[in-house]
Amino acid sequence: MRHDPRDLLWVGTSRDDLCRFPDRARRIAGYELFRVQQGLAPDDMKPMPDVGRGVQEIRVRCGSEHRVFYVAKFREAVYVLHAFEKTTRATARRDIELGRDRYRIALRHSRSMRGACARRENP
Repeated sequence: MRHDPRDLLWVGTSRDDLCRFPDRARRIAGYELFRVQQGLAPDDMKPMPDVGRGVQEIRVRCGSEHRVFYVAKFREAVYVLHAFEKTTRATARRDIELGRDRYRIALRHSRSMRGACARRENP
């Protein structure tokens, strides 16, 4: 049985940041996000609990290292939180903090979406 893909919701500058990836890295990241929209796991990912509950990191390795933080636990959409080039072995603190801030934005948006649905169902 095939499910309709979930929408991608880009938080902050995440879409613009991903668009600045080199061509090959951008295509790989796009394909991996498409898999996530289909309910599949990316080929190379890891959980990022320091960013937020349910946040995953897509790892793109093609000469340089690129990362995409996303959260797919919400019914309404997959939230893309942050996209960046990784320059050190450990993820930079600023990238974790930016991901955390955007995770909070995604949480607020998800709660407001659920509230809007509940108001429509129970006028």
